[in-house]
Amino acid sequence: MKALVYHGPGQKSLDERPMPAVQAPGDAIVRITNTTICGTDLHILKGDVPTCEPGRVLGHEGVGIVESVGDAVSRFGPGDHVLISCITSCARCDYCRRGMYSHCADGGWILGNVIDGTQAEFVRIPHADSSLHAIPAGGDEEALVMLSDILPTGFECGVLNGKIAPGSTVAIVGAGPIGLATLLTAQFYSPSRIIMIDLDDNRLAVARKFGATDTLNSAQDDVANKVMSLTEGRGVDAAIEAVGIAATFELCAQIVAPGGVVANVGVHGAKADLHLEQLWSRNITITTRLVDTVSTPMLLKTVAAERLRPEQLVTHRFDLAHIIDAYDTFSRAAESQALKVIIKP
Repeated sequence: MKALVYHGPGQKSLDERPMPAVQAPGDAIVRITNTTICGTDLHILKGDVPTCEPGRVLGHEGVGIVESVGDAVSRFGPGDHVLISCITSCARCDYCRRGMYSHCADGGWILGNVIDGTQAEFVRIPHADSSLHAIPAGGDEEALVMLSDILPTGFECGVLNGKIAPGSTVAIVGAGPIGLATLLTAQFYSPSRIIMIDLDDNRLAVARKFGATDTLNSAQDDVANKVMSLTEGRGVDAAIEAVGIAATFELCAQIVAPGGVVANVGVHGAKADLHLEQLWSRNITITTRLVDTVSTPMLLKTVAAERLRPEQLVTHRFDLAHIIDAYDTFSRAAESQALKVIIKP
């Protein structure tokens, strides 16, 4: 089969790889019909994720059709259309029983990281019964790829960890796919103000279309002062970091109100300064999290009810033979105006 393989920092290629096979009774082999590229894949290519070693098939998002299953799989069978969770869960260990699937003793974020992932024609999914979701009949399978990772990530790591509440004020730093997913799901809780901050005017325009009340371009504006002006000098109740660099985390710490929350969503490959000399007395909370995907069943229901429209995030489509072009397009988002790219094997 064809698969996109990581060969070390800055190196990738579309290679021939052996077809995956069932290795454990709980495995399923899924034929990929739609997958995508995540900002985390770009972090891997930068060398920010040392657990991902050269030779790994990348990708942790997708939908597909079950080809075969191990003897212990009871919820799915050949021919079933499924959504692949970016997080693998055994559903039995202590962490899973606490809803912390990202720390599963025999799973977590392993796809496209420590085992081969979804940017391929076929993928092996361990613990299939608890790591796949049935796709409702008639579901838009391109759109549902957004529920593999970015929508639960934005919701769990940004909205829930940020403790967004009715009437609260929110700033989301980074209007890429994760930031926009956070914006879409934050509106479940009716905050009074959502300020989107980014360097890209196109993405800020998209954010306004998606429901942001205010947008600030950090290349042109004194963002910290503008946020203070918009919030009567208080700062925001929730400052959500959705980029993964030191400057954006430090900006969130600058603009959070006393008693507020800094919710980190981004993948960080380098240190960031924490100015406790400014923060020690302000009663703030700083949260970090890797998505657990506990919210995926709920998000599937909101999509089915047309309360959430993930298809808005799809801007480009490629076949697997042109996945290198897809990476180029996705990595040049400011020029290409890409949000999420769909790849069809």
